[in-house]
Amino acid sequence: MLFSGDLVEFEAGIYTGDAHLQEWPATLEKLRALKPRALVPGRGPALLTPRACERAIAFTQDFVRGLYSCARRGVKQRKSLRDVYRMARRRMDPLYGKYPIYEHCMPFDVSRAYDEARGVKHPRIWTAVRDREMWRQLAD
Repeated sequence: MLFSGDLVEFEAGIYTGDAHLQEWPATLEKLRALKPRALVPGRGPALLTPRACERAIAFTQDFVRGLYSCARRGVKQRKSLRDVYRMARRRMDPLYGKYPIYEHCMPFDVSRAYDEARGVKHPRIWTAVRDREMWRQLAD
């Protein structure tokens, strides 16, 4: 039985606003190597078979890779946070948009991915000021 905490989230929006996105997929590989027979994720249902555990790890890994890929591409193209947010939503919504809290998480997820793609190694602390600034940038 593996208790993954928020390293694995399944059939739910994935919060990455404080994450190290480049490192997360490799960390998930370490969890995968443990070959869990059951897994309790940070969000979503408990996984009760090895196959279900693999699906949950892949679900999280695919989300993180897809999100970060959008951010890297946008930063390389010198896009604004708002533009990268739109790019990410176009890519991610069809795959993840139906899951609980996805809508809530995406602005924070894209903001962190954008920062990391621009070279901000450590997540910035979410303050009221930062929150307002993010929303302003997304609305421009």
